[in-house]
Amino acid sequence: MTIQEFFLANRGEGRMEIRSCPELIACIREVGFLPLLESGIPGFSAEAAMAEECRYTVFPDGSWEWPLWEWKGPVVTEGDCVYGKFFAAKAGFVSRQWWPDLFNWRRSRHPVPEEGSIEDAILETLRMNGSMITRELRRACDFTGKNMRSRFDAYVTRLQMACRIVTEDFVYPRDKHGREYGFGWSLLTTPEALLGPDACRCDRTPEESFQRMCDHLSRLLPDASERQIHKLLK
Repeated sequence: MTIQEFFLANRGEGRMEIRSCPELIACIREVGFLPLLESGIPGFSAEAAMAEECRYTVFPDGSWEWPLWEWKGPVVTEGDCVYGKFFAAKAGFVSRQWWPDLFNWRRSRHPVPEEGSIEDAILETLRMNGSMITRELRRACDFTGKNMRSRFDAYVTRLQMACRIVTEDFVYPRDKHGREYGFGWSLLTTPEALLGPDACRCDRTPEESFQRMCDHLSRLLPDASERQIHKLLK
């Protein structure tokens, strides 16, 4: 899978079709940034790149199959990439090669949360525990009342956009037969804990990182406007 194939897919002259988890990992490593679902740039998402037989399917008995959803866990744990809500508050993947630049740029735009703030409490709770699934983190931060779930999720999304929280893996409940079911829960942690401090360092200024990412995506997506690319990265 090459950048040229991705160009063709997005120009409508051909179609890149991913049929396996290794192919998805290869794509992420090649393109550097890949939203999971619709991104605001036509054709630029993992879902859009899936072969027809790998798309979300609901069966007559109400059960469903979605290979992309099943693959995202192995991609995160084995694919040398980072996953979180990084693209206009929507989920997606960033390769380890490009992570330092995104980290560098986003941290410059989102100051360290003030001591005693809700964001600070969330991060401190994560640091003390290493990693936690979302609902455990929400409970530990005392977001347990009515309508608290959406409020808490908004804080976590902002911290992901700031590259201060990432997804380490996905945890699934099991039925009485021991089979996993449902959409699973994100196991959250900090990028420093997951990747190590060295993987979060960049020798460029934040502005240089931003321009480097913009240039890369402009070459990758020649039909995307500057505004669309900026929206994806800011």
